[in-house]
Amino acid sequence: METEQQQRESINASLSQGTLALEGTDTANLPKLPPASEPESQLQQISRQVSQFLEQLPQYLSDFFRDYKQPLISVALILAAIITARVVLTVLAAINDIPLLSPLFELVGISYTSWFVFRYLLKASTRQELADEIQSLKNQFLGE
Repeated sequence: METEQQQRESINASLSQGTLALEGTDTANLPKLPPASEPESQLQQISRQVSQFLEQLPQYLSDFFRDYKQPLISVALILAAIITARVVLTVLAAINDIPLLSPLFELVGISYTSWFVFRYLLKASTRQELADEIQSLKNQFLGE
């Protein structure tokens, strides 16, 4: 009876520890299973993937900008030039729609062109003066 009582006590002790040992086996060498966990729901999986992506987003963007810096700058300059041209054309169209302002600008343009022709282009000496001025401006800009 005592042996039966001892077996019951060892079974109760092993049940309270969460393991059931067979007689004559060494439980220390048996592999242990990981604790059971609840499976992730689809919403939890999606939210985990989104949070991981958002954590890595600054690194992705910096790598992308570093790899494609020159083409991105070129595209930005082209877009800026297109936007600037559209704005200038819109402003000119708005000015052209103002009554009497368009003919006034045409008159100013014709007057300045005629002055320029009479001042610089009719005589050889004034043409040489114009060429010297253009050369000095080139030297100033090019640093010669």
